[in-house]
Amino acid sequence: MEFQRILLLSIFSFSIFLLWDGWHRQNQPVPQQVIAASSTPAPSASLIADKTDRQPVGPVIVKKSALTGENITVTTDFFKAEISTAGGDITQIELLKQFDTIDKSKPFQLFRQDHEHTYIAQSGLLGPNLPTHNTIFTSEFKQYALIDGSDSIKIRMLSTDSSGSKVSKIFVFHKSSYIIDIEYVIENTSKEAIQSSAYFQLVRDNFEPVGSTKFVPTYTGPAVYTEKDKFNKIDFDSIEKNKAHMPVTADNGWVGMLQHYFVSAWIPAGNTKREFYDKKLDNGLYSVGLILPIDKIAPGQTGTISVPLYVGPAQSKLDDIAPGLGLTVDYGFLTIIAKPIFWLLSAIHGWVNNWGFAIIILTILIKLAFFPLSAASYRSMAKMRVVAPKLAKIKEQYSNDREKLNRAMMDLYKVEKINPLGGCLPVLIQIPVFISLYWSILASVEMRYAPFIGWITDLSRSDPYYVLPVIMGVSMFLQSKLNPIPPDPMQAKLMQIMPVAFSVIFFFFPAGLVLYSVVNNILSIAQQWYITRNIEAAVKGVAKI
Repeated sequence: MEFQRILLLSIFSFSIFLLWDGWHRQNQPVPQQVIAASSTPAPSASLIADKTDRQPVGPVIVKKSALTGENITVTTDFFKAEISTAGGDITQIELLKQFDTIDKSKPFQLFRQDHEHTYIAQSGLLGPNLPTHNTIFTSEFKQYALIDGSDSIKIRMLSTDSSGSKVSKIFVFHKSSYIIDIEYVIENTSKEAIQSSAYFQLVRDNFEPVGSTKFVPTYTGPAVYTEKDKFNKIDFDSIEKNKAHMPVTADNGWVGMLQHYFVSAWIPAGNTKREFYDKKLDNGLYSVGLILPIDKIAPGQTGTISVPLYVGPAQSKLDDIAPGLGLTVDYGFLTIIAKPIFWLLSAIHGWVNNWGFAIIILTILIKLAFFPLSAASYRSMAKMRVVAPKLAKIKEQYSNDREKLNRAMMDLYKVEKINPLGGCLPVLIQIPVFISLYWSILASVEMRYAPFIGWITDLSRSDPYYVLPVIMGVSMFLQSKLNPIPPDPMQAKLMQIMPVAFSVIFFFFPAGLVLYSVVNNILSIAQQWYITRNIEAAVKGVAKI
């Protein structure tokens, strides 16, 4: 009976852990060390003119009605983007190599600015008479396209109201790349030196991405990385309550905005000193950004500053672009295990060229790796199954005396050489690996619209006909029949309900996750059935003698 309680507790704890972990990732990012006393760090007063007595603040977005401009369209093999002449903001980006969450015939739109949703990239200069995102720019053309044979395309926009300087804002889009270089060229036409800085920010509302579900919660919101403080999520609620834990200054790092499968991030190169900030804006908007100094520009001289902007899918290989950027693939606190698991999954996919079959093969390999532990667990369960009738008699005999009941049970375990924890501990040891595989499948953009067989055309979405969840429930039911019969009627009823409950829950899970669970259950049933049959046959053979 103790084993049954431990087994049920393990299953229940594992289920609660998955739900808690998902909720925690969505709503309560792990606090990081604060490197300054201020709860909401922001650029210094020397760099930002706009501040209040309460706290320093970063650049502020203006209302759409206060500033209007024309849209400049840019098309490459990876992007279709719109840049507004009002501030030179990037107001729309469609990822042409990624499909829309609902309609596969359309490209996925990450940046957008309309009455329903705002997610844009802004930048500007700080200093007297220098252009900000409140400045109108001009452009020679309204449409740009990457032509065959070209590696990049450049869009130059000129400021219309700079006094004492001539400022160009240049966008460089590259072939087969999700990186956009944003550069300012400042020509000092005055008689005094120009001392300035540049800010780069992402502005977004807390709108949940289309297709999100509370059953499989994922994180949406800002994030920042420095070598000292590492990867840190800054959720919208913390920004609104002025409780965001954010580094103030560093000579490295990036700031970005995350949502399931996708990320945008400003990633300054080199070890230039930078200031980080976050801000709750009007109209339900939030901004995160960084500020970089520009070398003093003498009269008649020209100064420049350039910062790359990554806008695209979150992938582990992003570490090649900037340290820590690969952490935007959110594997949770078990990243150290999940990363190599996904590496192996990718390697298998390169061989079979089907993510569904890759999941099946990886599940088999993991099952083989844990075969000895699983075997020990199933042997213990088989022995408990054999002595279940004796346990039932003991319970009936000592039903009114808890102390004698426990003593009699322990004596039986000792005589039969059974460790009541023997079936549970091996399972607990495997849980971190299975959780890591769970999140490596859930967080991988490669699963979007990845087909398996027949009706399953997208492993990142739930099974449209619920075939896999039903198979999952049947496999759990069959596995429960191989487990020891709980002497407690309440526990027995719970074991009967669990397959149905899990099937309903898995209706909403991505098909890739359900596929992994189905394969794991089928392999477990085969192994458990084989071990149980052998132990029961051995007991019957001894009984005949």
